[in-house]
Amino acid sequence: MILTGIGLASGAGLNAYLPLLVLALADRFTDVIDLGTPWNILSSFWGLVILLLILPLELIADKIPRVDQVSDLLHTAIRPGAGAVAFMAVSSQVDDFQMVIAFILGLVIAGAVHWLKASVRPQITETTKGIGNPLISLLEDGLAVLFAILAVFLPISIIAVVPLGLLLLYRTYRQFKTGETRMMSLFNPSAKTPLKG
Repeated sequence: MILTGIGLASGAGLNAYLPLLVLALADRFTDVIDLGTPWNILSSFWGLVILLLILPLELIADKIPRVDQVSDLLHTAIRPGAGAVAFMAVSSQVDDFQMVIAFILGLVIAGAVHWLKASVRPQITETTKGIGNPLISLLEDGLAVLFAILAVFLPISIIAVVPLGLLLLYRTYRQFKTGETRMMSLFNPSAKTPLKG
């Protein structure tokens, strides 16, 4: 359950709604997750409708240069909050797990991942002239979904997948910030890519 919470909160730091949607669908359509009250409102008809309506707002905004920075600012409270909700929701399956601890863990994990994401976006926009934003956003969305699915269906994998996924993301951020990727060199001739000897 703790690993499930960690995976969902990590994903929520990248996208607030994708992990909540995966969690809600798992609760509604599988026996793997059984959310207690009041968290099962996520998997109710209206809970799913609301998640499906607000999800595109973040998905689209996050891929538009400059707009993504506004979205990140607005989500400074929402993503950590979503991480806390996800962690508390899965903790509701364990009677003796303290909700305060789940809240703090979800908030801190999602907040740290969100900070990593939001802090580099302006530099990526500047270096890649906005071309890198949708590419980075797609990677973030993919990791958010991967973290959430594995957290729900194969929690033990979170021990390796989340650190490796975040390391991949960090390395990609660094390459896009410095213009060191071969893809970016096509659009930014001034960027130097290492030559193979």
